[in-house]
Amino acid sequence: MKGPRSELSTLDFGAGGADVQRALAECADKMEVHEGADDSSAIAEEAAVLYANGQNDAAAAVLEVHVTSLPAGQGEFMWMMLLDLYKLTGMRAEFDEHVIEYARSFEKSPPPWDVANAPVKKAKASTPSVALGSSLNEQVAKQFDRVRETARKHGTVKIDLSRLRAADEVGAEMLRSLIHGLRKEGIQVKLAGCASMAAMLGGQVTVGQPENRSLWLLLLDMLQHTDDMDRFEEVAVDYAVTFEESPPSWEPPAMEDFVSTTDVSAAAPEPQGFALEGDLLGASAEGIRSLVAFASDHAVVNVDCSRLRRVDFVAAGSLFNVLATLQGQGKNISLNRVNAMVAALLRVMGIDQVCTLQWPT
Repeated sequence: MKGPRSELSTLDFGAGGADVQRALAECADKMEVHEGADDSSAIAEEAAVLYANGQNDAAAAVLEVHVTSLPAGQGEFMWMMLLDLYKLTGMRAEFDEHVIEYARSFEKSPPPWDVANAPVKKAKASTPSVALGSSLNEQVAKQFDRVRETARKHGTVKIDLSRLRAADEVGAEMLRSLIHGLRKEGIQVKLAGCASMAAMLGGQVTVGQPENRSLWLLLLDMLQHTDDMDRFEEVAVDYAVTFEESPPSWEPPAMEDFVSTTDVSAAAPEPQGFALEGDLLGASAEGIRSLVAFASDHAVVNVDCSRLRRVDFVAAGSLFNVLATLQGQGKNISLNRVNAMVAALLRVMGIDQVCTLQWPT
């Protein structure tokens, strides 16, 4: 099923404009959907690009005309595209009508109208999230001021630490002050990336050298947030030896914080899971950035795409660039349970060349 790398995959989608327009123009002969004797590639490509651009009705019309002309038992992927499109856009009556035709054509039970692929409803309220950069130093002061303002406004905040690669004494003290200060005010602080940060901090402290006290204390904080009591006790003993004073006591995280703040990497063995949900739009889609951060700590990542509804053309190009880079780093990424409409576009882009791409059949 895999062919040579698509010319589309070499384009710069982050720049916008020229390459995107060029890609759309060239897209017509780049699709590779193999249906045996039934060559449906051009139709699949056209419908996939229409859907990616938000032209749902046009995509449905293209697929409806095509599948109704197919002989019995042929073009199942095209049928799956149409049925998935109905589910993704909430067209229940059209789904019920065509699912009967599908069952007759392939003489088997049709796919269900499942909630996972139905339009995603926005949550009434969500926790505001902020991601720190690669360095924790005095330059984060203004960002922390905004975090305090946001946290006080919403009563909760999530701080993603997974991108941090270095910290100094000033930055560590500022982060500890931010977290402890907000919690004293009764504000819920959820932390992500604690395990990777603990590993980073562990490399910046030295037993027997009484310096970088705030780094030591932040390390102990991170170990409490990951509920790693054994490692906490080891570091606590090293702290006592180094500074000749009693270390902080172990305080297990509250249950509501523990579920939200513990890294997935600390909760389960490889291979690790990650989810892409909703719509991925534009080169800087949040889901793609989060995938990069998650993959930095994992060699194998199984991405659940069962609630991924749409990927636009620019985001697909950005996703290809990211996955190609991760593949070059030796990462093994699998996109699982991708709906047929999105799968068709990802195959146009050659994404199945840089990761494992799976969809329900």
